[in-house]
Amino acid sequence: MLTICSDPLPRTDLTYAAFRASFHETLERLVLARQFDQDPWQNFGFLTQVPFLKSVPPQVQLDLLAETWHRHVCSETHVASLIDEAVIFAACETAARMARVNLEELADLLERGPQRLIRDVQGGLAEAMKHLHMALDCEGDFLVISQFEDLPPDEARRMKSELCIEEERLDELFDVLGRWRVTPGFGSRLEGLLSEREIRHALQVVSD
Repeated sequence: MLTICSDPLPRTDLTYAAFRASFHETLERLVLARQFDQDPWQNFGFLTQVPFLKSVPPQVQLDLLAETWHRHVCSETHVASLIDEAVIFAACETAARMARVNLEELADLLERGPQRLIRDVQGGLAEAMKHLHMALDCEGDFLVISQFEDLPPDEARRMKSELCIEEERLDELFDVLGRWRVTPGFGSRLEGLLSEREIRHALQVVSD
């Protein structure tokens, strides 16, 4: 279970749909980029919704999503990191856009997934997706960190102190920028989000 300020991330169809839609879109974009030899410096993937993390490689984005999903569905209680909070926000925003732009494609994607939905995929889904992360008691520190990049160190520290942003919580955001490959156990962390066939496909894509 994943908690944000002691509140658990709801285990609902919306959470599942947001994670599944964001994973699928990012994986699909990665496949297309490799097929057409896309500019390696072009940013894409669901985490581009978070300015500071927009340059994270797509395969690492998928790995981060898998890690957050696993912490969400496992029996142990995990306090959400800033990475987890960023993944949840970006997944909800990405899925909301997909619901607005192509609801039929999203419905088909969810129909092919390993979980059966209780609620129907219909109008209003985009608003429900956005409300999911807005309802969480989340400060959104991951959204403001990019503002500190161009500031002198002393001024940046002062602003972080005023906003009550803990330096140690920011370290993992910087660490992610240096990652390039997925971590061991990637496939097993996708259980419940992807079918076995989809997991095999994802493993093949990220290992290429």
